Amino acid sequence: MNNFSFHNPVKIHFGKSQITEKLSHEVEAYSKIMLCYGGGSIKNNGIYNKVIDALKTKDILEFGGIEANPDYETLMKAVELARNESVDFILAVGGGSVIDGVKFIAAATYYNDGDPWEILSKRVKFTKTLPFGTVLTLPATGSEMNSNAVISRKSTNEKLDFSNPNSFPVFSILDPETMYSLPDTQISNGIIDSFIHVIEQYLTYPVNAPIQDRFAESILRTLIEEGPKLLKNRNDYDTNANLMWASTMALNGLLRCGVPEDWSTHMIGHEITALFGIDHAKTLAIVLPGVLTVLQDVKKQKLLQYGLKVWNINGNDENSIEEIIDVTEGFFQRLGVRTRLKDYKINVHDINKICKRLEDRGYVELGENKNISPDLVRKILESRL
Repeated sequence: MNNFSFHNPVKIHFGKSQITEKLSHEVEAYSKIMLCYGGGSIKNNGIYNKVIDALKTKDILEFGGIEANPDYETLMKAVELARNESVDFILAVGGGSVIDGVKFIAAATYYNDGDPWEILSKRVKFTKTLPFGTVLTLPATGSEMNSNAVISRKSTNEKLDFSNPNSFPVFSILDPETMYSLPDTQISNGIIDSFIHVIEQYLTYPVNAPIQDRFAESILRTLIEEGPKLLKNRNDYDTNANLMWASTMALNGLLRCGVPEDWSTHMIGHEITALFGIDHAKTLAIVLPGVLTVLQDVKKQKLLQYGLKVWNINGNDENSIEEIIDVTEGFFQRLGVRTRLKDYKINVHDINKICKRLEDRGYVELGENKNISPDLVRKILESRL
């Protein structure tokens, strides 16, 4: 196992009625709160009313309309509001996109050294942010319990990420009942996003880290078992709870302790979303089978372990590896997600654009071995046509 440092200060309130029972206490020390959310679905499913009731003694400013891929220009309007109104706390109510957006708003509000986009484009570090908490409504990204965020800039077709130890939520409220009203496609996307978060930290090469491996395998099996079950019975509380917690645990920092990480599928997927507007999880479902196919020799040991421990495929030859990759792609398809570039009308010419964008950004050594060049990315994507 490799050396590591681990710190996660997020307080989690998990379960039924936690918005009503915990939110008012958690914001007790703050006076002016900016409530941030997305397209307004929380006003139709009762979550908004619960939050407003819990905040009834506070001065509340609302900022809605944060997009599924939070846009820099939209978020800067919230930054201006937070600055002008002397907001002292932000509450994100929504899924990972809203929470990611709030992480940027919290950092950019105190960023006075230039264009806040530099937090992403130049990875400028910052030490002061507005405190914020979250009420999670869509499990997928793990943003409710980590310090990462991904922000888009539609004017330039860019999608970049940042991570900072000052960007952890103060608390996160996870009530599985908030998932009942989500569209099936968001459930499927969330399962796939969570699944591939685990894969990026697990399916690399062995470093004798059995705790992390077993933890990762248990989350993967849970997603495989519970995901299709939830799509058949959307209001089953226990299944919603299991998936919500699996998604949170998939990317809260525990799995990455002491092990190598890949993240090439995500980096390639981000460019596909930025250029063509395809849902993030769908891009991951397209790219991952290609990564596993092209990199199967260097990933062989963990691929075979994954096949045995997660899918009960016992073998050690090329046919076994092909079966493991096929069953993984088949899982995404069973969730109703198409997994080929041609399904989204992306062609060879478009692949050249994606590779050029990665090269322009300096992303020329992706993967756990830093060996995925733009030429290998092209090979990966051509295998997905």
